[in-house]
Amino acid sequence: MAKNKNLRKKIQAKKSVKKATKKPVAKKHVAKKHIAKTGIAKKPVAKKIVAKKVVAPKQKAIAHKPAPQKMAAPKTAPAVKQPAQKAASYKVGHHVVYPTHGVGRIMAEETQMIGDIELRMLVISFEKDKMTLRVPVHRAAAAGLRPVSSIDQMKKVFNTLKARARTSRGMWSRRAQEYETKINSGNIFFIAEVVRDLHQNVDQSERSYSERMIYESALARLVGELAAAETISHEVATDKLMKLLRAKVAASNAAAAAAAEVAKEAA
Repeated sequence: MAKNKNLRKKIQAKKSVKKATKKPVAKKHVAKKHIAKTGIAKKPVAKKIVAKKVVAPKQKAIAHKPAPQKMAAPKTAPAVKQPAQKAASYKVGHHVVYPTHGVGRIMAEETQMIGDIELRMLVISFEKDKMTLRVPVHRAAAAGLRPVSSIDQMKKVFNTLKARARTSRGMWSRRAQEYETKINSGNIFFIAEVVRDLHQNVDQSERSYSERMIYESALARLVGELAAAETISHEVATDKLMKLLRAKVAASNAAAAAAAEVAKEAA
């Protein structure tokens, strides 16, 4: 029995030595087998790349100022037709005012051919300047031609003349240019302002020639429109305006004298 056990042990020891001495067999790669058979190397299969969804980080809410609301554009008023009075003011025989020449009378309406264009022209006569002006009808309003002021407008002109004169201490050349611009604008209220401001020095001997000429030009425009508005002569219109202006000067002089007396008594 002991011999059998020893024999079994020897056999097992030999088997274990054989196992230990055996070389590990390297596994042949599949690609090498393919090359050996076909002589062509297999291309490596590219792995499919699955694009991962990139989730943007949540942005913090930023407090923005509310955008200003756009105001709705006001609805445009419908076009108003020209009053019949304005159309009638361009009739033959009516007085009109041209900005650079003052009051004139429409003597006729004629047609002229300029090239291939037929134009209707208003023939306006200015008696004081002894001149005749032709104005195209379609350009009359753009040129500043307007009807003579109404009676109500002339009342407002009288209020302008009664108001306090504006005193200017600047250079006369600049003031003279402003006065001439007002006169040539054709605006009856601007012309009244020139007469009001320059009349306060009308009796002063040191008054310059240019100042006197500007004053007389503005006064003549005002007299001519007053005469046409009230259908009176130029002499009557001149007397009416001069009485108003002299009464104003007298009132201002009386007020100045009263103020001087009060100042003396207070002293």
